Amino acid sequence: MSLVAADLRHQRFVAAVPEIERIEAQPLLAEIEQLKRARHAVVLAHNYQAPAIYHGVADFTGDSLALAQQAAHSAADVIVVAGVQFMAETAKLLNPARTVLIPSNRAGCSLAESITAQDVRTLRRQHPGVPVVSYVNTSAAVKAESDICCTSANALRIVESLGVPKVIFLPDRFLGHHVQQQTGVELVLWEGACEVHERFTGAQLRGLRRDHPGLEIVAHPECSPEVLAEADFVGSTQGMVEHLARARPAQVALITECSMSDNVAVEFPGIRFVRPCNLCPHMRQITLAGIRDALRDLRHEVTLAAEIIAPARRSLERMLAVGRG
Repeated sequence: MSLVAADLRHQRFVAAVPEIERIEAQPLLAEIEQLKRARHAVVLAHNYQAPAIYHGVADFTGDSLALAQQAAHSAADVIVVAGVQFMAETAKLLNPARTVLIPSNRAGCSLAESITAQDVRTLRRQHPGVPVVSYVNTSAAVKAESDICCTSANALRIVESLGVPKVIFLPDRFLGHHVQQQTGVELVLWEGACEVHERFTGAQLRGLRRDHPGLEIVAHPECSPEVLAEADFVGSTQGMVEHLARARPAQVALITECSMSDNVAVEFPGIRFVRPCNLCPHMRQITLAGIRDALRDLRHEVTLAAEIIAPARRSLERMLAVGRG
């Protein structure tokens, strides 16, 4: 990391993290930086990570696919994924020759865990000849059973790129419903959902508007249709950030995992962030101490069978050939 980039990261760390937390974190930050140099390693931090991780030790930040892509362009020998299991698997798929670590093997995902490879095979038997589009928020095993992957940003483009009348769309039913409203392609949906986004309600958003006149509501498409109907803008994690950069609302509520508001607010000091807070319990499994231990002990290495890597990587590469969105 250049001196300019390190200085910017420090400024954001100071702006985002309370002083007492910064003081407590300093010894761990120093250890992690030393271990990164010794291991020739990088740390990837998802937008939903705690600010001390996101601004304190991350070399790359962003959504899950962006992190894996950025890691693929680095020269690191070791990649530490401060995120959940499917993100670490995606990083491994795109970087099969690198050592990929996840600081906690308890960092799962309710959405990814809602469907198995066997479920996909069953759906294929029920709908012969219908292609399978799987959200990147799935396990490598599910990706391996799919024809192509998508993100929340490019889901509509991916579905329509197939040129078919019917698609099996997995596993998020709310994202699928959102895509279905925008296309003539028939979608066969699975009953998966993100436990963070499905907890938001339309009534909650209407209450926010009453309490904060002039509030702009920006929602992730993993939320329910009633929530999306109340939103002023619906977009992916990166789409939300890009919208804020364009629109510069006076005050905004990001209807997603609330650590994202803490992290993004540093980039937009002129915007007042109202924070309805649903925390992801799986993201909270990742800690500074866990990152230190992963680097020190090369702990919780992500390994995937060759018969999984090849077809799963193919599904990701097909998506990338269409475009990220």
